[in-house]
Amino acid sequence: MAIFLNADSKVVVQGMTGAVGMKHTRLMLGDGTAVVGGVNPRKAGQAVDVDGTRIPVFGSVAEAMEATGADVSVVFVPPAFTKAAVIEAIDAGMPLVVVITEGVPVKDSAEFFNYSLGTGTRIIGPNCPGLMSPGKSNVGIIPGDIAGPGRIGLVSKSGTLTYQMMYELREFGFSTAVGIGGDPIIGTTHIDCLQAFEDDPETDAIVMIGEIGGDAEERAAAYIKEHVTKPVVGYVAGFTAPEGKTMGHAGAIVSGSSGTAAAKKEALEAAGVKVGKTPSETAALMREIMQSR
Repeated sequence: MAIFLNADSKVVVQGMTGAVGMKHTRLMLGDGTAVVGGVNPRKAGQAVDVDGTRIPVFGSVAEAMEATGADVSVVFVPPAFTKAAVIEAIDAGMPLVVVITEGVPVKDSAEFFNYSLGTGTRIIGPNCPGLMSPGKSNVGIIPGDIAGPGRIGLVSKSGTLTYQMMYELREFGFSTAVGIGGDPIIGTTHIDCLQAFEDDPETDAIVMIGEIGGDAEERAAAYIKEHVTKPVVGYVAGFTAPEGKTMGHAGAIVSGSSGTAAAKKEALEAAGVKVGKTPSETAALMREIMQSR
């Protein structure tokens, strides 16, 4: 099994005909992802050939879903058009919308996230690398060759640390790796993924990667203490970040005593999570757990 994404997932790409969308459509297909269509109103009715695979282009997400049975959309459109693209997917009843776009205005993210509430649409991102269930499907920009299938679940705010952790634990493999994004407002949280991994019978242990800013990791620690029985190891990026300076992600900023890496580490350890001082140390902690099973 896996969470959110499996071998039966059918994917449409909003923005497929753009340079970035086409590049990653090619890579997703190469990883075995069932990309069944693209969406571009100006090119509706056309088709593109991607390394020998003919992919139809539809005028809307609703048309793509009706024609293909798609249940996942991945969004590769510029920030100014992202809100409209996500709302279109929500209106079409798309179960999972993965928003890769970086630089989406926080106001727009807040509006399309609130719009999704109660609709049955799960949003991952924005400003995220997507998610990958190795050997089954890969939606977004996670390199497909860094790790294979296994029994570790990974949830991370950071794209690059997602890649590093997958590579360092490649001998064990992953059920699913989810990059949730580092913006102040995101559609799927650490807690959402922790709950899904806890419920997944083919996930044995969980790696959680956070970073400075906000209180998501503290809330996740409280959730782990009450609801997660599987072993969890963690890493919090940003121990040396200066106060008041945004570091990498729009949400990674420390204000006064709020959102520091030290406070997050303390909360996680109080919940029984082993926290590494570096990504490699975190991987070593998980390696010990997996070798003992």
